[in-house]
Amino acid sequence: METKTYKRLPYGNSDLKSIITENYAYVDKTRYIEMLEKESNKNQFFIRPRKFGKSLFFTTLMYYYDINEVENFDRLFGNLYIGRHPTPERNSYAILKLDFSGMDTSSEKGFKSDFSSNIQNAVCNFFAIYSHVFPKADKYVDQIEQENPGIRALEKVFNAAEQNKIKLFFIIDEYDHFANDLIAMGNRQGRDFYKTTVAANGLVRDFYERIKMAAKTSIVNRTFITGISPVMLDDLTSGYNIAGILTLNPKYNEMMGFTQEEVEWLMRETGVDKNCINVDMEAYYNGYLFHKNGKHRVYNPAMMLYFFSQIIEFGTPPENIVDLNLKTDYGRLRRLVQNDSNRETLIRIMKEGEIIAEILEKFSIDMLNDDDYFVSLLFYMGLLTIKEPYFYQSKLTVPNYSIKTLYWEYIMKMTRETSPDLNIEARPLNEAIYALALEGNLERFIAYISENAFSKLSDHDLRQFDEKYIQILLLAYLFMSKVYVPMSEYETVPGRADIYLQRSPLLPQIKYEWVLELKYCKTDASEADIVAQQEQGRAQVEQYIASHRLGGRPDLKAAVIVFTGKNKYRILHIEH
Repeated sequence: METKTYKRLPYGNSDLKSIITENYAYVDKTRYIEMLEKESNKNQFFIRPRKFGKSLFFTTLMYYYDINEVENFDRLFGNLYIGRHPTPERNSYAILKLDFSGMDTSSEKGFKSDFSSNIQNAVCNFFAIYSHVFPKADKYVDQIEQENPGIRALEKVFNAAEQNKIKLFFIIDEYDHFANDLIAMGNRQGRDFYKTTVAANGLVRDFYERIKMAAKTSIVNRTFITGISPVMLDDLTSGYNIAGILTLNPKYNEMMGFTQEEVEWLMRETGVDKNCINVDMEAYYNGYLFHKNGKHRVYNPAMMLYFFSQIIEFGTPPENIVDLNLKTDYGRLRRLVQNDSNRETLIRIMKEGEIIAEILEKFSIDMLNDDDYFVSLLFYMGLLTIKEPYFYQSKLTVPNYSIKTLYWEYIMKMTRETSPDLNIEARPLNEAIYALALEGNLERFIAYISENAFSKLSDHDLRQFDEKYIQILLLAYLFMSKVYVPMSEYETVPGRADIYLQRSPLLPQIKYEWVLELKYCKTDASEADIVAQQEQGRAQVEQYIASHRLGGRPDLKAAVIVFTGKNKYRILHIEH
């Protein structure tokens, strides 16, 4: 029997030409090119969280519409949807792609210089690429190098296109990257800096006004702008108010990200061995929905490619559930929650598991301290997603387990910042968790956490100390050890366990898994109140361990932990 030849996994590769010509697997999203082209507004705005496939989609647009790629059309697109259904505008544009990531935001002067140079260099590169269609290309480049016009270099492109009757397509990637950096500074200087560059007559606003005028006069025939958040869109309203906002349009819900069907196709094409997958991929990486009427929930593609790359290379799931590159991208959240209002909102989301809010299409930097605006920002960053509609609003939830771990880490960092006496040493913590895993000794772990963490909490943190806050902190500490995959609100049917400790798939030698039910009583609670909470927990745990998911498990231990105040507790082991 002939052995199947597998395609390469495109982890870290976002160039369509490389993917197609070097035998990488390509999840075909080209049907959306046809849909975008049919939109009445040719100026389009579409945003998605980081690592969601935006760069690959851009290169797909570029190769499809680029007049320089006409001879490569069949080679690149022949086996794809758009190759079988080509549109009237294929290979008919000169493409000017701008990328605003990596801008210098250390000072206003440095940013203005960097921003201007970015555009000027992009224009020079544009004329080098299309010198064969612009007879005066060399002259334009010489003028730019002599005059150093900054963003006014765009006028050279507009003039050249108009004189030579060449259609222009502007693609702008990371349109808001520098703005997000400035917002994340979390201080007055950052916000003033933002306002002088974006609002009023700032440099950024001037740039978008130039594109707007060129688009209105049909010199720029198409624009496609993307980023992460819509926060700049509101401040650019009069400077750039011609775009059709497609972000929350249900028919584009799956334009970026992988559906379940696409994930299964990718596995078959790249030879991912299903027998090596002993974790719930859907729970770890799926769950994103960008409109309540979206057809399918989607996986974060970077998460999936990272996971599959580890399976292909090592034959086992990755030691780190979350790709470290992705964790770095979400680091700015820590700075966004420096004010008490946003911090309380974040903790409320973790405690309740969901939040009801209206998803706003655009908002200003000045609004980020208000709940709806901050929650909307979390949604656009991929830290929340739509669970279900709720009247005219949406019920939002954390999309998957991977993102939950990021919240735990942030809350751990925030707790350490507000409670300076809290100092957890890794070795004794790990030893306590090893005793939990190998000896079934729960007392050692709870005693360590009570003495070294809960009793050291500041008055600020104690204000929200309750059963749910205890749960969040325990999950954060347990996740740090990597011995267990801790699950919150684990569905046992019937009921949901507060914490289910599932052994790491990389550590089959772990002897015991755990079901923990948490209860909390205030310091002045009576003995009768404490016993009542304990018995309520017993009834719940007995229900969990009798369920079809957990019943008959000799490796499963269960307990009720009743915390009284911040440093007293009782543990009731439940036999089964």
